[in-house]
Amino acid sequence: MALEAPTPLDETSPAVAIRPLDATPETIAALADLLIETVAHGGSVSFMHPLARADAEAFWVGSLAAAARGGRVVFGAFVGDRLAGTVTLLLDCPPNQPHRGEIAKMMTAVADRRRGIGRALLDEAERVAVARGRTLLVLDTATDEGAAWLYEKAGFHFAGEIPDYALKPHGGLTGTLIYWKRIGAAA
Repeated sequence: MALEAPTPLDETSPAVAIRPLDATPETIAALADLLIETVAHGGSVSFMHPLARADAEAFWVGSLAAAARGGRVVFGAFVGDRLAGTVTLLLDCPPNQPHRGEIAKMMTAVADRRRGIGRALLDEAERVAVARGRTLLVLDTATDEGAAWLYEKAGFHFAGEIPDYALKPHGGLTGTLIYWKRIGAAA
């Protein structure tokens, strides 16, 4: 699998700020916009195109409520005041897996792709996972048009592929690629 290097933000670009998100109306609206755009552009993030705004908002309301309960952290990457990307660190694992976290719902705005925002989000999710005592991260990404190159550059190891795992947002099946990474004391 060939890895493609991102085009970094240039010196005139505003800095990228990564922070955990709360359930404000503005945040939910920005996340819904990002989810709708991602799905419209073929991102395999559990939804089909066209994605209704009410469904996108309901997803984020539920996700941010789970974050408020401590079961996950939803991160936002901001360029200035604009949400440019998001990733979720799932922490609510079964009792026999308290050492594990999962990376989910990695999305970067189309205009901001391949500029290092996804990597910055992954780095922050890993830092928080280590701070919360996790020693293993797992994730999956679509075989077709997924972000395998990004995860491999970030040190994730390919574990295998499951064919015909999910429908693509515009129809047809895609497989999923499974990745893992030891972090913290286990790294």
